[in-house]
Amino acid sequence: MQTQLSPSLFKSYDVRGIYPAEFSDDIAYRIGRCFPGLVGGTRIVVGRDMRPSGERLFEAFARGATEAGAEVTYVGLVSTDALYFAVGKYGFDGGVMITASHNPAQYNGMKFTRKAAEAISLDTGLAQIRDRLIANDLPAPAAKPGAIVERFILDDFAEHCLSFVDRTAIKPFKIAIDAGNGMAGETVPHVFKHLPCEVIPLYFELDGTFPNHPASPIEPENMVDLQAAVRKHGCDLGVAFDGDADRMFIVDEKGELIDGSTVTALVALNTLKKEPGAKILYNLICSRSVPELVEKAGGTAIRSKVGHSIIKKLMREEDIVFGGEHSGHFYFKKNWYADSGMIALMQCLEVFSEANAPVSAVIAPIDTRFRSGEINSEVKDVPAKLAELQAKYADATLDHLDGITISYPHWWMNIRPSNTEPLLRLNVEGDTKELMERHRDEALALIRS
Repeated sequence: MQTQLSPSLFKSYDVRGIYPAEFSDDIAYRIGRCFPGLVGGTRIVVGRDMRPSGERLFEAFARGATEAGAEVTYVGLVSTDALYFAVGKYGFDGGVMITASHNPAQYNGMKFTRKAAEAISLDTGLAQIRDRLIANDLPAPAAKPGAIVERFILDDFAEHCLSFVDRTAIKPFKIAIDAGNGMAGETVPHVFKHLPCEVIPLYFELDGTFPNHPASPIEPENMVDLQAAVRKHGCDLGVAFDGDADRMFIVDEKGELIDGSTVTALVALNTLKKEPGAKILYNLICSRSVPELVEKAGGTAIRSKVGHSIIKKLMREEDIVFGGEHSGHFYFKKNWYADSGMIALMQCLEVFSEANAPVSAVIAPIDTRFRSGEINSEVKDVPAKLAELQAKYADATLDHLDGITISYPHWWMNIRPSNTEPLLRLNVEGDTKELMERHRDEALALIRS
């Protein structure tokens, strides 16, 4: 039965919706029919996360893709960064990851790449598939259908992640790791069996119903169990992954949260030790400390809009070695410019090992400012609110790279609209906590008035 397609199913960077009401087996089948033509090749690799609907969605997509003449290599239950690895390492024409990332259990979706793990966004292909589905204009079946083959990749993926560091230099840390019942429960053991670390596992059982907490570690309430485990077991640090395990967040030995800006700075400094003078990308929500530290270490800091397909494209064009986002996405040139939480974690372990000091002491000189985190507000008229904000802070340095960034010598804020909802996203940073809180509250009062 053909599902009525909602155009909103196709987001800026992926396909995502409630299964099966919005994203059904039928839609997955029809995307499968179109995908080989979009990437201009017949060698397709597909992985999925642990959501209950993933297997049926794979079968439907694979049926469509093989009817279109593609050979579909199924790598089974993997993380999104392992799927990107498979596309790049083995030379596939395209890849599909069946996942809804950090979304609740009733959702599922797909992320797409061309060869060399190049991200496909709405602007670079997803809109073409969307429009073909709306018009019910599927490519004709191939004269000879393709086949489905299976391949296990996680040992190769582990070796790839470890190739970014000197594994013999990693100290025997005690690490609590919260997989959130997501794909890190599968990938972490394959990587850490090669390291001397003791892992305290939290929620490693693959369960796409998320019985313990949402697999979205950017929300502090989802980090509480990890923080408690670090303190209870006397761990050197704690680590949390999101549902498809491409994003990674750290807590120190005291159980205190370390945000994505600080991890970006840590990995950037480690990168510059190995590749002096390299270009380092940071998105414009990251702390001012990131470009300051990069420039001080002899690198070139490049500021970017938010969003993985934008960042990956810019990194390719500018030959950028490493890029980081406040949201826990970390990108590596030697990873086909794709993001990997696991590679970022390996680099952090290398930094902490070399420092021979508690994690809190390592980050203290890096994390010196105060940030609000991202605060979402629903508004009726986004352009009108942005105009109000710009008028209020007319004496600031303003730029419009992504929404509006309002900058003063000792604090700044960014307000940008959501791509998919009538929301404004606010981020504020101050040199002092008082400055940050005062201007955060001031901006929120205006946005929500």
